Amino acid sequence: MTSLALLRHGQSAWNLENRFTGWVDVNLTEKGEGEARRAGELLAASGVEFDGAYASVLTRAIRTLWLALEGMERVYLPIEKDYRLNERHYGGLTGLNKAETAQKHGEEQVKIWRRSYDTPPPPLDPADPVNPNVDPRYAGIDAALLPNTESLKTTLDRVEPYWRETIAPRLVTGENLIIAAHGNSLRALVKLLFGVGDADIVNVEIPTGNPLLLTLADSSTRVTQARYLDEARAKALPAIPA
Repeated sequence: MTSLALLRHGQSAWNLENRFTGWVDVNLTEKGEGEARRAGELLAASGVEFDGAYASVLTRAIRTLWLALEGMERVYLPIEKDYRLNERHYGGLTGLNKAETAQKHGEEQVKIWRRSYDTPPPPLDPADPVNPNVDPRYAGIDAALLPNTESLKTTLDRVEPYWRETIAPRLVTGENLIIAAHGNSLRALVKLLFGVGDADIVNVEIPTGNPLLLTLADSSTRVTQARYLDEARAKALPAIPA
């Protein structure tokens, strides 16, 4: 059996402020750092020996992984970072307070933007200083591949090829891996791995800093077992496909 740990970053500064973060590079709060260290302790206690790890190119995911590996006493594990594991891009909502946005546009509209599968928010203004086209971490990437808004569907559209071409082949050969990423990029992977329907994925929540440990069948990426390592902070999981 092979193991895959999905780890959403610990609480970030904009999580705390209830703001739409997306691709903006905010850091962890003190609580988020504690969640990351606790995640490492839980992963160490699982008994799984991991062979490598992946992260997005955003600080909150990278630092969560670093702190977790430190807690596991496995800081030597190789890490690969890729923008395709980034959080969903929230377009014109980026930086806005979620409660204030709901007051302005209505709770139902904001719920659609946040949770529907295929309805993106309005696009980000190209002149906005947080546009990824002017961020050096994306230098060398075709500008046409960098979003100015995303739905969960288009987030999955960029995550899935990276999963299929880079991560899944290692799992199939028996390597145990960690992916440190974000609520929506991990929801996209959960949708893929559990075969969750478009309407049902809106109800899937990924808690911060709580490793979701998946057991995969030999020589495949078929999920056979799944559990959050911190049971007290666990969220409901989709049914494992038969």
